[in-house]
Amino acid sequence: MTAYFIRRFLLIIPTFIGITLLVFAVTRVVPGGPIERLMTASLVSGEQSAGARDTRSGNTLSAEQIKQLEAYYGFDKPMLESYGIWLAKVLRFDLGESSRYQDPVWSIIKERFPVSIFYGLTTLLLTYIVCIPLGVAKALRHQTSFDNLTSAVVFLGYALPSYVVGIALVSLFSAHWDFFPLGGFVSDNYEDLGTWEKFKDIFYHGTLPLIAYMAGSFAITTFMMKNALMDNQAADYMRTASAKGLTRNQAVWRHAFRNSLIPIATSFGGNIAFFMSGSFLIETIFNIDGIGLLGYEAILERDYPVVMGILVITSLLFLIGNILSDFIVALVDPRIRFGEAR
Repeated sequence: MTAYFIRRFLLIIPTFIGITLLVFAVTRVVPGGPIERLMTASLVSGEQSAGARDTRSGNTLSAEQIKQLEAYYGFDKPMLESYGIWLAKVLRFDLGESSRYQDPVWSIIKERFPVSIFYGLTTLLLTYIVCIPLGVAKALRHQTSFDNLTSAVVFLGYALPSYVVGIALVSLFSAHWDFFPLGGFVSDNYEDLGTWEKFKDIFYHGTLPLIAYMAGSFAITTFMMKNALMDNQAADYMRTASAKGLTRNQAVWRHAFRNSLIPIATSFGGNIAFFMSGSFLIETIFNIDGIGLLGYEAILERDYPVVMGILVITSLLFLIGNILSDFIVALVDPRIRFGEAR
């Protein structure tokens, strides 16, 4: 086990380099980078400066100004050399400076961390707290009215995209019935509220977005738990447990339930990165300034330092989450010993 996890942690390094190098290379070759956007903006604003005219983009910046911009954004060096400089900065916990906001990337991302952490962790916890018992109940009551009714509701949430669920929730419970606010993470007077009032205000604003976030993941996790438990109920060891005098419920909770958690534990790591990155569609609908919306706007504005900064965080979360999944699987099923010689 120890040797396996050491190897897994060491594999983070080449995997991380591969992911970031690929995206870094893409940002260097796609058209419409920060320099092109600045040149287009200068043309639209009608600023006429002395110097050569770039006929490819209709730009009025001089050749010297363009060279200065290329040096500023690191486009004057070969791609691998620029990547090495960027990676060295990342190792010093320097994610660079945003070409759009002119602020450090880490400061921009850090401002949106509370939003992403709240929605990500809350969605993750509620999904597992609700879906695991629901999946067990559906497996024990297979093909009953309860199973059929809950399947219809869960499949409806899965069939509808999360942004459609979000639009429907806003239209009904905010615009029509005025039960919840139209958007935002907190109220305007949040700083003046007490501790308990702040807590209620956050969940008051977060109820509808959380439902939209969980609509799709509910079906996957619920049916994963149900199907795994039904497969384990048909296993030979369950018949052996029944032959020893255990009731069905006793056999399920003592033996089948733990084995059925293995598929859930396996997918745990990927969910961490997904929920932390957020959804720009849901954040746009509910006017939530989170990581998802920031990343979407950074791609549109060709703000590559912010794109790479978000990639660093999400890729590390995903890689560490996969190792955490393996650790949880080992806890759930002690028979598993990763990396042992057979």
